[in-house]
Amino acid sequence: MRSTTSGNAAVFIGMLALATLFGGAQIAAQETPTGWTPELVMQVKRVSSVVASPDGSRVAFQVGSAVMEGETSEWRYQIWVANSDGSDAYQLTRGEKSSSGPAWSPDGAWLAFISARNDTANVWRIRIVGGEAEQVTHVRSGVTAFAWSPDGTSIAYSMPDPPTEEEIQNRKEKNDAFVVDENLKEVHLYVVPANAADDGKREARRLTQPGMSVFGLFAGMPFNWSPDGLSIAFAHAPTPKVDDWTRTDLSVVDVATGSIRSLVNSSAAEGQPTFSPDGRWIAYTVSDDPPTWGFTSRVHVLDPDGGESRPLASSYDEQPGIVGWSQDGRGVLISETHRTINRVSSLPLDGGAPVDITPDNLMVSGPRLNVSGTHLGYVSEMPDTPPEAFLSAIDRFQPARVSSIQDIPDIPIGDTRVVTWNSSDGMDIEALLTLPTGYVSGTRVPLLVVVHGGPTGVFTQSFIASRGAYSIASFAEQGFAVLRCNVRGSSGYGREFRYANYGDWGSGDYRDIMTGVDAMIERGIADPSALGVMGWSYGGYMTSWVVTQTDRFKAASVGAGVNNLMSFTGTADIAGFIPDYFGGEYWDVFENWRSHSAMFNVKGVTTPTLIQHGEEDARVPVGQGYEFYNALRRQGVEVKMVVYPRQPHGIQEPRLQLDAMKRNLEWFGRWVKAGPVSLHR
Repeated sequence: MRSTTSGNAAVFIGMLALATLFGGAQIAAQETPTGWTPELVMQVKRVSSVVASPDGSRVAFQVGSAVMEGETSEWRYQIWVANSDGSDAYQLTRGEKSSSGPAWSPDGAWLAFISARNDTANVWRIRIVGGEAEQVTHVRSGVTAFAWSPDGTSIAYSMPDPPTEEEIQNRKEKNDAFVVDENLKEVHLYVVPANAADDGKREARRLTQPGMSVFGLFAGMPFNWSPDGLSIAFAHAPTPKVDDWTRTDLSVVDVATGSIRSLVNSSAAEGQPTFSPDGRWIAYTVSDDPPTWGFTSRVHVLDPDGGESRPLASSYDEQPGIVGWSQDGRGVLISETHRTINRVSSLPLDGGAPVDITPDNLMVSGPRLNVSGTHLGYVSEMPDTPPEAFLSAIDRFQPARVSSIQDIPDIPIGDTRVVTWNSSDGMDIEALLTLPTGYVSGTRVPLLVVVHGGPTGVFTQSFIASRGAYSIASFAEQGFAVLRCNVRGSSGYGREFRYANYGDWGSGDYRDIMTGVDAMIERGIADPSALGVMGWSYGGYMTSWVVTQTDRFKAASVGAGVNNLMSFTGTADIAGFIPDYFGGEYWDVFENWRSHSAMFNVKGVTTPTLIQHGEEDARVPVGQGYEFYNALRRQGVEVKMVVYPRQPHGIQEPRLQLDAMKRNLEWFGRWVKAGPVSLHR
């Protein structure tokens, strides 16, 4: 399943199942860790939002650290600034509240950012030369996205409708019953002066109308200023409900008058509107028609003053994320996953084939183009290299590392390599195989299989000591090999591969996993008597399914798994998801739903199973975990269920993230390896 992206309550379902599930704890300075314990993994910092100044001379980026002191358990982000060659780096923002999403003013003198310094996410700005930050917006419901106007005099932002005074009072009086799907809090677009008036105030104006909830697809910006600053193009849906992404259209609003006219209104889903530098074109994405949850899309361009839309060339994976326009306006930059590598390419305006900008062996995550279109900021990492911020000019791609944030010991880490095999029907399947730390070739070792979420997620070549309830580096440290399979249905391998599991969950993808296990056994790597399987979200679905089909695995861990397709669809916030994948509602194609649900195949399961679930999970409600837990418990299976209070689909709080990692290490150490395994050397 996909989750709403952090920082924008109305953005498209982004894949959080694995991407947000790592957390941390501090290791005392006097300790010298000798291996990749979960505690050491938590020292790895998060680096993101890398963006160059308009002239490309400096770069801003944000750094996140796990803070676990007293009653505090959170990821705290602060903004750093460095020269374009990485020199003179310094931390610009400080404090007990995060500062995130840095954006340069057009003159390069200010950085705006989002912070909840007054308990609600608002836009702030601070001079690059330093000094106190200044609050720009004063909202009660939280800013979800913002952008400077081209002349730097205004800032546009989006936020959900705040509660009314009556609603606040009713809540206090416990008279706050609500009707489902009524009084939804739409996300609206506002504009506010960057500079305060003489009385120190800034008057914000709402630009959008009811029934036009600002909505971002694929975590892209949902709105974009025209180069002349007179209008803003934005994507919107009839409601803010996640399930309504299929109904997104594009409009443009006149900033001065608030008048709105439609740009694109079709039965497809449109998003990510982006003006060309000269304002003659708007690039945007268009889904297949009707939209499907396999997420096929293509970049189109249109004249904002009228005229027919026309498509640019199809991209490799047909899931382009728009990064921006080239400085000369002759191409649209996009980001996509190519197998296990994230890359940036350009789609020529004349309709020519995509042109790769970044090399095929370089991970480019979170690419951001500066406002002048000259420099690309991004995060890069590899399985054995932690993430850092990088910058390059667009016209001649030459990466320059601009951060040195990670402060972790230089100790051995498990080797990760790309492996392939043929599934039972001949389909080529690719995976990332991490070998135990210090692995001796020819040695058979316990093998753990990890299945990603989505199902359109994909395992890429990111650092193995970060991001996950399943700590790959820690498993490798404890002597396990880890196989992360990009089974059919994954992104990164083209449209046909991504749709190959439609109506077929637990069939072809199951065979992809099992043939992969057999391949590792045949290659002399895996011990066939010591196998484990785990996954979060769709990976949780596959894990629960696997143990209903085979007893080859000695242990399993189900994270936020969908175990009953029918009850899931009746309680989740994405009711249209399973009907799309399975060709209709369960009352119309009942047997297809029943036969692919673990709960209707659970009789006879014997595999010891750990279940982990967030208590406040709206994407895969916690009842899915309870259903599977009780079915196993009543059959006498060794099962343990851990519920994480306050947590949504992805565990957010560091202490709870650490708990999840340690429990998985302990579980597989107990059941897959002979005897208990120490978590510390």
